[in-house]
Amino acid sequence: MCDLESGSVKVKEPSNRGRWHGCWYERLVQPCLVELLGSALFIFIGCLSVIENGPDTGRLQPALAHGLALGLVIATLGNISGGHFNPAVSLAAMLVGGLKLTMLFPYWISQLCGGLIGAALAKAVSPEERFWNATGAAFVTVQQSEQVAGAVVAETILTTLLALTVCMGTINQKTLGPLAPFCIGFSVTVDILAGGAVSGACMNPARAFGPAMVANHWDYHWIYWLGPLLASLLVGVLIRNNEVTESEDAGA
Repeated sequence: MCDLESGSVKVKEPSNRGRWHGCWYERLVQPCLVELLGSALFIFIGCLSVIENGPDTGRLQPALAHGLALGLVIATLGNISGGHFNPAVSLAAMLVGGLKLTMLFPYWISQLCGGLIGAALAKAVSPEERFWNATGAAFVTVQQSEQVAGAVVAETILTTLLALTVCMGTINQKTLGPLAPFCIGFSVTVDILAGGAVSGACMNPARAFGPAMVANHWDYHWIYWLGPLLASLLVGVLIRNNEVTESEDAGA
């Protein structure tokens, strides 16, 4: 440890151990904590908007609550972790180079734990009758096997829009901008308004997992993993293919 003088103030230079500890915390621990916190806040508000939704508002209240909550959480916490709060978005970000592979599973664990915490808090503050009438904000749109194909397709397309908005707005150097958090929130609002009656418009395995666990409702739960993760793969292929095409055009 050495002392550096800056005017009349002595500043201690951190040791190598201190630097390593700070670097380790900022690169590994802090982003995961932020993903847990952001997922918990987003899913708490989302679940509560469904549980307390009145019959007159239809899908408008959940759509606005989910979209605005996600936009605000990304705007406030996104600079620390990237602001995914969604396993499908993290997978798409990893595929396009916006997240290291070694951080993918820690992000997923943090997001799922955040979803569980958010859903549990929504249950804790809600009247029991309202909670169970809404099945704890778990997804109950798909009731019959005839609805499954349409729900999977809807979840895939809706999540594609969301993941594209995230990747192009926050990762791609040519298109990123300061309004990205709110564009992402708007995409969620639009998706819920458009596809809520078809699949529930989950677009987020953590959003599906938390309420399913708290309410113990697992009917057709796999749809809300398959659709969003397929969309992540599709977005990864689309963006990577576009990058290859641009490289070839530049080389020509």
